[in-house]
Amino acid sequence: MTLDKKNVFFLLLGIGLLFLFHFLPPFAPAVDPAGKSFALSPAGKSAIGLFLLAGVWWVFEVMPIGVTSIAIGVLQPLFMIRPAKDAMRDFMDPTVLFIFGSLLVGLTFTKVGLTKRLAYKMLLVVGENTRMILLGCFVVTALLTHIMAHTAVAATVIPIFLTILTLYNEDGGSLDKPNKFGKALFIGMAYTAGAGSICTLLGGARNPAALGFFKEFTGVDISFIDFSLHMAPMGWIIVFLTWAMLLVIFKPEKSTIPGLRQKASDLYKQLGPLSKEEIFVLVVVACGLGMLILQAVVPALKGLDRSIPLLLAGLMFFATGILDVQDLEKKIPWNIVLLFSGAMSIGFALWQSGAAQWMAIKWLSLLQGAPWLFFVLGVAILVIIMTNFIMNVAAIAITLPVALVIAQYLGVNPQLILYVATAAAGLPMILLIGAAPNAMAYESKQFSTGEFFAAGIPGTLLVLVVMTIFIFTYWPLIGLTPLIK
Repeated sequence: MTLDKKNVFFLLLGIGLLFLFHFLPPFAPAVDPAGKSFALSPAGKSAIGLFLLAGVWWVFEVMPIGVTSIAIGVLQPLFMIRPAKDAMRDFMDPTVLFIFGSLLVGLTFTKVGLTKRLAYKMLLVVGENTRMILLGCFVVTALLTHIMAHTAVAATVIPIFLTILTLYNEDGGSLDKPNKFGKALFIGMAYTAGAGSICTLLGGARNPAALGFFKEFTGVDISFIDFSLHMAPMGWIIVFLTWAMLLVIFKPEKSTIPGLRQKASDLYKQLGPLSKEEIFVLVVVACGLGMLILQAVVPALKGLDRSIPLLLAGLMFFATGILDVQDLEKKIPWNIVLLFSGAMSIGFALWQSGAAQWMAIKWLSLLQGAPWLFFVLGVAILVIIMTNFIMNVAAIAITLPVALVIAQYLGVNPQLILYVATAAAGLPMILLIGAAPNAMAYESKQFSTGEFFAAGIPGTLLVLVVMTIFIFTYWPLIGLTPLIK
């Protein structure tokens, strides 16, 4: 047995942070602008320590990321944060099952050959230039997130992109051997899935949730069209900037892939016409996605959890023999499923212990006397940080109500806070646990958590720059002034 000194250091660092916060004396209460005091309980203090441990272990891959998630569940009862029953229940939260259902859909697309068919068809359109191939992949990803949740989009496109990567590795190189093209392709997929998902209310649960909180606190109802009018231009600018940024950070080894278009054409012809299995899978998935889309407009479907349509599709694939037990045991990336189980558990631990609200109020209260722009960007930064660790819906639920209260004191337009916070919640570019597409992209084995983290720093800065430009240019042009006159 050989111990990696670096791993041992970060392992002990995470444990040290947990013990430090567990044994520190009580912290001062957080006080919101209305004068309400929020004390931090001992469980909340320990939850912050566990939050830091998870961050260190996930970023530096001290152990497999799914195993770190198991540690999150085990350590909560040991440090009296939450009972084991509560900590472990979150491992089967409907959001985790939604991700599992998305993985089943992606696996089925690959097994019946649909992913190859889609990949070859896309390559016929974008050609042989590697830069344009990347752009084509990112545009397809972002477009799909306009009509379906970005998790489902990631599950759909990842097998397609793996097929493209196989064609890029024309020398027969293994997919397990990373290259710059693969890094740009899959990190970019994760980032552009987030950017596309902020463009409409269908891109993620955080969007309608944010509008719900906004209406509750302001009485103003934001329509589907208004939301897209404000957010879609920002989302698409971030898509193209992400493409440009990743071409600099991970410049592909090859500028072109000679003969790729002809090769894609030949391979597409070899597939022949759509098989009965492919047609069946397309119909089942279309029905499932149709249910997800209709949830936004059909009142009877609004109470149906979004995991149900995808899980139902998965059940049909198993019932008809398209998927079997071997697929379940050997092809489902359980490491990723466990990753999100742990993310849900630590998120609920922070929420239920009051630690998340305490941190939000402490942070935003520091910005009360700051110029309005600092306050607005401070809200964005807080949401970005939080959504890299906990569910983006939870980040919105924690931050938006507090930010809207403080905005009144500063005379900041509440709609500006709404759009900035919602955009920030959809763009966690630093940690894998920030969004399902991030973790699913990691399964490609083309990049490390450190590389994702390093690319996410300039990516996040670009997002903040784009937000600032929109605050002073596009949004005022369509009637969204930063300050209330």
